Amino acid sequence: MPNGRHLLVTTSTYAYLEPSFLAAGSFERGEVERKSFPDGECYRRLACDVWGRDVVLLGGTPTDLDWLEVYDLGCAISRAGARSLSIVMPYFGYSTMERAVLPGEVVTAKTRARLISAIPPCEAGTRVFLFDLHTDGIEFYFGDAHVTHHVYGAPLVTQAVRAALQGRDYVLGATDAGRAKWVQSLAHTLDVEPAFVYKRRDSASGNLAVTGVNADVRGREVMIYDDMIRTGGSLLQAARAYLEAGATRVHAIASHLVLPGSSLDKLRASGELDIITGTDSHPSSQKLPAGAVVSVADLLVSAVGRC
Repeated sequence: MPNGRHLLVTTSTYAYLEPSFLAAGSFERGEVERKSFPDGECYRRLACDVWGRDVVLLGGTPTDLDWLEVYDLGCAISRAGARSLSIVMPYFGYSTMERAVLPGEVVTAKTRARLISAIPPCEAGTRVFLFDLHTDGIEFYFGDAHVTHHVYGAPLVTQAVRAALQGRDYVLGATDAGRAKWVQSLAHTLDVEPAFVYKRRDSASGNLAVTGVNADVRGREVMIYDDMIRTGGSLLQAARAYLEAGATRVHAIASHLVLPGSSLDKLRASGELDIITGTDSHPSSQKLPAGAVVSVADLLVSAVGRC
């Protein structure tokens, strides 16, 4: 091996996170040549020598094209003779499609895990690092030829909550009872009271309606935690419930700031959320000011280094 440093190869979508990874670990930056053809096909070439190297492939999968780039580059790295490959996925797309509800539904989380599992294993092994999965079981959807590691983001979330609330009296809230276990665990670490909203499904419309809050939030701030913020419908519904229950201010934090389209503008325009914060695991986190997000780089680089 030319030196003791890992070679870091990054997908195009995750270029924003590459400087943080380079700063957090002892990496050599691996170049990738890219271009697009008029018919829409993509050309990619490893413009670095990976033979005998320990390679880290950094790339989450917010879109279908991102899935393909991780797969294509992973295959290229393995076939080019890398000693080992660590695939770091800060965001695992399709994580909410982890089971079938209706007959014939595609369990996309599993089919995509199988896609990554089809990357040929390297001589010293191929590992996959996943960050704050929507469902723990997704880690075990991958084939046995690759070793998977689920890296929990609790240290980052608690750090961000403490920074945002700065010692003020607050309650850590959930959007619904389904996330109560996660919130209870984080609240215990933060030494604060947990809360969640009760919901009931309307038999006629099928819609969920808030029926109450389980904790006394009067005169206190509420920080709502969820694993991801997408359009924010459930988040705003919960925020209204906490405000109606007497909360002075409501904030939101998420492991993954997905925020498609104009959803962030809509959340801000609602006037119901004061602070929106989270990690930089998803490219859309870059819509927020730099000080509003905490980086996953140190945590993930440390996980790679321990294994």
